[in-house]
Amino acid sequence: MKAMILAAGRGERMRPITDKLPKPLLPVAGKPLIVHHIERLAQAGFRELVINHAHLGEMIESALGDGNTWGVEIRYSAERVALETGGGIYHALPLLGEAPFLVVNGDIWCDIDYGRLSLRRDDMAHLVLVPNPQHNQRGDFTLQQGRVIQGEEERLTFSGIGIYDPAMFASCRLTAFPLAPLLRSMMERGLVSGECYPGRWMDVGTPQRLAELERLVMEENHGGSSLTPGNTCHRGDLPATEAFESREKPWDKK
Repeated sequence: MKAMILAAGRGERMRPITDKLPKPLLPVAGKPLIVHHIERLAQAGFRELVINHAHLGEMIESALGDGNTWGVEIRYSAERVALETGGGIYHALPLLGEAPFLVVNGDIWCDIDYGRLSLRRDDMAHLVLVPNPQHNQRGDFTLQQGRVIQGEEERLTFSGIGIYDPAMFASCRLTAFPLAPLLRSMMERGLVSGECYPGRWMDVGTPQRLAELERLVMEENHGGSSLTPGNTCHRGDLPATEAFESREKPWDKK
């Protein structure tokens, strides 16, 4: 199975640092957030990765190269203008092929074993849901007997991790569009399965959460406390661009 990392977001909530550094390259414990994703995917057995990009995309390609450093092959889906989640996946379909593929949002953190996820033959999507974090207490979807529906009770948050059949995008066209409406149409047809992952997950969408993730990962690396399920703490300051740029980069193959 191929995997795609969504990395085309502008990172508006991370400005001004993302004016000069694309969000996927924001540092977490000594290396870019996207490198943590690549390492975890490689560990799970994924060897062919697709990464989309738009804002400052040349910096992403320069930093990651062909993926050989991590034992994977990286191909890039460049977008002149960010196409949102749905449009970005649709634009990358020629690189993803005709088989189901995994998609991971580039601005999350999760310790799930990607290698155990799969898509049933008759389904169009399989979503990983998580307990609702503080910033999304209403949740997104309802999980009912292994099926994801648009219920109003016991809703969970979509983690940004899913497996999709490319046939799901058959009626789409090349333009910017969100993924959620397409998923809802598949749910109405009973074609979306799901699971609730109770482990470590964080939406790294703001400077405060990025700084908190940095602190927690550093503590975990040194045998301290660890991330908790659904953790979206709001403390700390964003690491300075200068500190990132001057930091030794052991992940850099050059």
